[in-house]
Amino acid sequence: MTVEFVGMIAARDQSETRPPDGPVVDPAYIRRFARAHEDNGFDRILIAYGSSTPDATQVAAYAAANTERIGLLIAHRPGFVSPTNASRAFATLDQLTGGRVAVHTITGGSDTEQRRDGDYLGKDDRYARTEEYLTILRRAWSSPEPFSYDGRFYKFEDYAPLVQPAHRIPLYFGGSSAAAYRVGGKTADTYALWGEPLAETAEQIASVQASAAAAGRGPLGISVSFRPILAATDELAWERAEQILTGIKTNGPFAGVLGGRNPENAGSQRLLAAASKQDRHDRALWTATAAASGAQGNSTALVGSPETVAQALLDYVDIGVTTLLIRGYEPVDDAVDYGRHLIPLVRQELRHRELAGASR
Repeated sequence: MTVEFVGMIAARDQSETRPPDGPVVDPAYIRRFARAHEDNGFDRILIAYGSSTPDATQVAAYAAANTERIGLLIAHRPGFVSPTNASRAFATLDQLTGGRVAVHTITGGSDTEQRRDGDYLGKDDRYARTEEYLTILRRAWSSPEPFSYDGRFYKFEDYAPLVQPAHRIPLYFGGSSAAAYRVGGKTADTYALWGEPLAETAEQIASVQASAAAAGRGPLGISVSFRPILAATDELAWERAEQILTGIKTNGPFAGVLGGRNPENAGSQRLLAAASKQDRHDRALWTATAAASGAQGNSTALVGSPETVAQALLDYVDIGVTTLLIRGYEPVDDAVDYGRHLIPLVRQELRHRELAGASR
């Protein structure tokens, strides 16, 4: 079984444990960060989307120009650029990078965040729009003939793109609501979840795959994201984890601000619900970091030695996870450590299982 490892880069040095450092767009940092992932065994890097952050597609293009092979997972929020325009932008970048582009669709879970970019649709309408959007993208990337579209949100005639992707661009999709399961099950290749306890993750995977089956599709790939906190021993890792938690509470951008808020999106609500039950779950999952940051983004940790965290990641593989998104609180240094100490252990065990299965 092949498991994909995805990291995440930003346009400047930043972490939940401390204020951002450097210019908002720091080319040298982007280059260093992207290369750290490429040189340490990651398959892709995610570039995030936000209403106030640098444009993800431009950051991805710069990262691609400064690397050779690593895939680019570009977060994209439907509704602000027409799907025909987006289809050409992504297809062009895919051609320029030799087929390295994938798109991570973020429909949007915060009305406040959406309105900063001028979007006043409600959540259900946003998911309905996303369904149309991704349907158009797929057709634009594969249609040899001009086509027209007349839907609820988009209408155009005789669209005839000259540029096609260099390969079939994978669509990743995030969300933890019933509407998200329905649309993602119908349109996505890989469905992305945040790191919940194993039982709750298995429930979400079942919901996603049921939606895919209802749409007449086979099983989707499943991504789960974590913030591994590593040290030489489990005891030292937990000491480091407590230091990180103190940094989130006292020094970072979330200090005293977001922890008490009630997030609108279902994914954050689920992480906070898990954190309210207990801090530690399963083999190594720690939810205190999610509680301290208001579960803003993927914020649950796996804590322990590389061996312990590798086994914890494999626990998720065993319930159907095919992509592991891992990023650290010391972003560049942790990416290097994951590549040296964590990713090889997971891949070694998967290879051992493959060989054992082949010998039976």
